[in-house]
Amino acid sequence: MKIVIVGGVAAGMSAATRLRRLAESAEIVVLEAGDHVSYANCGLPYYAGGVIEERDALLLQTPASLAARFRIDVRVRHLVTDVDAQAHTLVVRDLETGQEHVETYDRLVLSPGARPVVPSVPGIERALVLRDVADVDRLVSALGADTTDGDTSDGRARSAVVIGGGFVGLEIAENLVRRGLAVTLVELADQVLTPLDTELAVRVRDELEANGVAVRTSTQVSALTPGTAVLADAAGTVVDEVLADVVLAAVGVRADTELAVLAGTELGPRGGILVDEDLRTSVPDVFAVGDAAVKRDALAAADDPEPYRLIPLANLANRHGRHVADVILGRTGMRPSLGTAVVGVFGLTAATVGRNETQLRAEGRPYQAIHTHPSQHAGYYPGSSPLALKLLVDPDTDLILGAQAVGRDGVDKRIDVLATAMAGGLTASDLADLELAYAPAYGSAKDPVNMLGYVADNLRTGTTRSVQWHELDELVHDGATLVDVRTPAEHADGAVETVRDGELSAAVNIPLDELRARAGAEIPADRPVVVHCQVGQRGHTAARLLTQLGYDVRNLDGGYLTWRDAERARNSQVDAAQRRTIIPRSPAGLSRSTV
Repeated sequence: MKIVIVGGVAAGMSAATRLRRLAESAEIVVLEAGDHVSYANCGLPYYAGGVIEERDALLLQTPASLAARFRIDVRVRHLVTDVDAQAHTLVVRDLETGQEHVETYDRLVLSPGARPVVPSVPGIERALVLRDVADVDRLVSALGADTTDGDTSDGRARSAVVIGGGFVGLEIAENLVRRGLAVTLVELADQVLTPLDTELAVRVRDELEANGVAVRTSTQVSALTPGTAVLADAAGTVVDEVLADVVLAAVGVRADTELAVLAGTELGPRGGILVDEDLRTSVPDVFAVGDAAVKRDALAAADDPEPYRLIPLANLANRHGRHVADVILGRTGMRPSLGTAVVGVFGLTAATVGRNETQLRAEGRPYQAIHTHPSQHAGYYPGSSPLALKLLVDPDTDLILGAQAVGRDGVDKRIDVLATAMAGGLTASDLADLELAYAPAYGSAKDPVNMLGYVADNLRTGTTRSVQWHELDELVHDGATLVDVRTPAEHADGAVETVRDGELSAAVNIPLDELRARAGAEIPADRPVVVHCQVGQRGHTAARLLTQLGYDVRNLDGGYLTWRDAERARNSQVDAAQRRTIIPRSPAGLSRSTV
């Protein structure tokens, strides 16, 4: 059997090496248009920032090493220009010589990846992208020498604009700051990192701004000049101009489907090459894998006419490569995808799996949101730091629909556990009974994942009823009494405020330990009550107490901290629409002034 693989990075090379391990007699040819194969593209921002010091560390394999170990015929700088699926042939151009030849195949695996999306604006031709080793070489060259020593002599880039506030955009922004550049991050959405819901994403924005990144949300780049970027609001009205010695476009990627179209394969409704659960396209003997192919959505509704998603993640690409090799050799079976992802932003980590609340609302799916703010390990052990966790649960089945986490430590661990629970079909209440490793330096006797399960179980059984931060104003407007059960000192440091009769109204402060004695005199019994504490735990105790005293009571999910973060996010969105800033050059370097 002769198997030709087009594309030699994650999915393509995983397929090639798996095929060889299973079939020594197969003829395996890999055609790659670029200069390198099997490189660590996820490490590119960190090489640009100097975290990864050696460029060769990115190059995991070479054509020579793959030939020696796996007897794979790997040809770099070979571009496939045409596909005849009926004849089982490809037209291949050698980019070194310009000569073309016809390559036959028995099985064809398309792994062309995805192409960066670059906004179509005047001057965009000077913007860089970051998808392969050649891209990072261009970026490092554009940056010039390191500026972290404070020397801003000619020839060194001093400012950068990053277009796009997603995973890659954040990684690039951080690494350009490491190189000593003044960085402006421009995002058209009203928040950075849109896979997170707004009340968690605001913490990521805080971290960026604390480290000197100028974050501009609800903003787009409308033009590039030789040394600046012209910024406009979402409607296209020019609002600012900022210095931009270097411009990076990290808006996103688009599945590369050119060869699939030539082969006559069907495309997915949202773009990408349509494949079945075993990665077969609609054309016999043609398979598609990696970023170019759609993924089966593990959370798609049973009657969803489009149960596919484009998920350009490295771990899924590698899974695709391994699986397609198995299928070609007679094996089947691959799990649908959840879309688990993580990103580091200076000292902060953010991670997500499954759906977020915004997506669930858009789909019209019912859900229950749970917010918690535990420590990542035992609070009495040195080095404890808080997490912000959000769990989204189907209120009918108790199945987990998604989860998000932000914190300085322990984030990836919790999201990985939750992703595993989702893959295994565990319910949210089942999380309470997971036996997770515990020692004070690593977790808590009641791990944060267990705590999510406790809350979910209380909601499932009706032991507690909750209210979300965005529902609070309406409840208070309709007559509910808001009670803060924190200490007076906590209340003085920051109080939940709602709008009642057109005016701001703060919660009544009755500390939890005094609630039993004061409730009858200070809390009306003829109207609903919403209680809150700092993070939700004392609020749960207060809700149970008042419920047993005859009150109609709900607990504010996630407490004051979730409400505070959500309000800050809303305020930052308003500020983004009103801000007018320009960064001029001056002999002393960069300064910011308000226009």
